[in-house]
Amino acid sequence: MGYVLLAIAIIICVTMVSCIKVVPQAEAYVIERLGIFQADWRKGLHWKCPFIDRVAKKVLLKEQVVDFPPQPVITKDNVSINVDTVIFYQITDPKAYTYGVDRPIMAIGNLTATTLRNIIGELELDQTLTSREIINTRMRETLDIATDPWGIKVNRVELKNIIPPAEIQDSMEKQMKAERERRETLLKAEGEKKSSILVAEGKKQSAILEAEAEKEAAILRAEAKKQATIREAEGQAEAIRTVQQANADGIRFLNEAGASKEVIQLKSLEAFAKAADGQATKIIIPSEIQGLAGLAKSVVEVSEK
Repeated sequence: MGYVLLAIAIIICVTMVSCIKVVPQAEAYVIERLGIFQADWRKGLHWKCPFIDRVAKKVLLKEQVVDFPPQPVITKDNVSINVDTVIFYQITDPKAYTYGVDRPIMAIGNLTATTLRNIIGELELDQTLTSREIINTRMRETLDIATDPWGIKVNRVELKNIIPPAEIQDSMEKQMKAERERRETLLKAEGEKKSSILVAEGKKQSAILEAEAEKEAAILRAEAKKQATIREAEGQAEAIRTVQQANADGIRFLNEAGASKEVIQLKSLEAFAKAADGQATKIIIPSEIQGLAGLAKSVVEVSEK
């Protein structure tokens, strides 16, 4: 009898210990009591009633990633392509996830394929290849609404790869090669154009600088000629004043000495001859000497022999 009681006590202790549950972080346990949903346990220590409570499902609450195989899709311009997608989702309601749909991942995969066909069927091939962000956004919004009753939140949808047919790929490669060659030609032509412009601009600046230099030289030459003319005129004026002064001094001396009028005229002509005996090609005869010599012209050209 004692052994029986001991065995019963051990069974009770083991059963009580097995009813103690520790839920890890980022997980949830769905508990059923007699086959009916009782609660969803989150992290921490919990105890369930023996024999009538059971853990129906363990749910991971962390964000998860599922990579679906390529799906054949036909574009608006009747091009068949293969598209594989990656979905990032998170379970937000363990009860809805457990009881909302059977095999929810497979349901998400089928829903993804259907949504992808609907969206890409409205786009042509070129739009499909260049509108990934738009397709991702529309798919995420559609899947998020559809999976909300299942307790699943779709955070992101990415088109992992878009594979067109082989002949389309060859045509696209040829098109891209032609585009690169066109850009290369345009860049080369643009470079040659800029080079020609720079050369012409350099020639223009050189011509402008040469013209400005010639202008400055002409101005300097004219200024030098002007200054030489002024200096020559000043020298001639000074010579005339010197002759006049010497003539006046000589006449005054002769007058004081009592010389006759004929002697005075002769001395004036001699003074004028000395003034003309120089390097100048032109001299101006003073009016006093003109009166003394009886000359008719006002200007006499004296040329060197």
